[in-house]
Amino acid sequence: MLWSGGAAGQTAAFPSKTLRIVVPFGAGGVADLTARTVGQKLAELLGQSVIIDNRPGAGGVVAGEVVAKAEPDGHTLLLMSNGTAVSAGLFKSLPFDAVRDFAPISLLGLFDLVIVVPDNSRFKTLGELVAWAKAHPGKLNLGSINVGSTQNLAAELFKTSAGIDAQVVPFNGTPSVVTALRGGQIDAAVEILSPVMTQISSQALRALAVMGEKRSTSLPEVPTVAESGGPLARFNAASWNALAAPARTPRDVVQRLNREVQAAIASPDVKKRLQDLRVEPRASTPEQLGQLLTSDIVRWGEVISRANIPRQ
Repeated sequence: MLWSGGAAGQTAAFPSKTLRIVVPFGAGGVADLTARTVGQKLAELLGQSVIIDNRPGAGGVVAGEVVAKAEPDGHTLLLMSNGTAVSAGLFKSLPFDAVRDFAPISLLGLFDLVIVVPDNSRFKTLGELVAWAKAHPGKLNLGSINVGSTQNLAAELFKTSAGIDAQVVPFNGTPSVVTALRGGQIDAAVEILSPVMTQISSQALRALAVMGEKRSTSLPEVPTVAESGGPLARFNAASWNALAAPARTPRDVVQRLNREVQAAIASPDVKKRLQDLRVEPRASTPEQLGQLLTSDIVRWGEVISRANIPRQ
């Protein structure tokens, strides 16, 4: 997809040609739609066209390699995510270094993870689920999508943080997770909120808790995991999307991109479109994004190690 920008805001130095945002996911998902929403506004603000280049697969490695090896002039950008941090601990070797080979630009948004159960579940609260799991070691089954996904690792993090002996059961996609939940094959599941929101709204599934630092605006009555207190009092796991450029991109170009992303995220139309996707619009400085990436690499690397997930 391509959007054309007007002449407003165009400078002689940058941008001088079409911008490309390389997205490590297929078209139509939350990350892709986030990139398209922000990309359309950036085209207006920068006065240049913006295209979205979907390069799904292999834990974001393909997309990351494309951008890491691109000309460091600010015209090729990566839709970075917490998946970038996960890949650093999940793969034996990567064709790039997630920290050294990219110049962070800005966070774009956060999206919630949620713990759901079937509507007829015995568990009415997260506290009840944790208490039952402690009373029945090894009996609780937590579903998620693929091993090494953010949802899967968040389930592993929840299990160890809560101090429960539970099985994390991977499935090949959200529909399979929902089918297993409703069929009673698993007791609960960890999933990104957006793809299960319809099931929650129709009361086929019940949300016990969201996993981020604060309640979701989409489910304001549902508590956070941290509100359970005790060993979970500091629990915080959320997915995020961001933009980064190749390393060695000139600092003034990074700063220009950061300013325009900040303006895009602050615009009412972009805010509304992201909120409709269940994404919390959130910009940042390049330094803040760099710190988030570094801390997530450490955190998810520890989760991968504790869960004995083999490096790929």
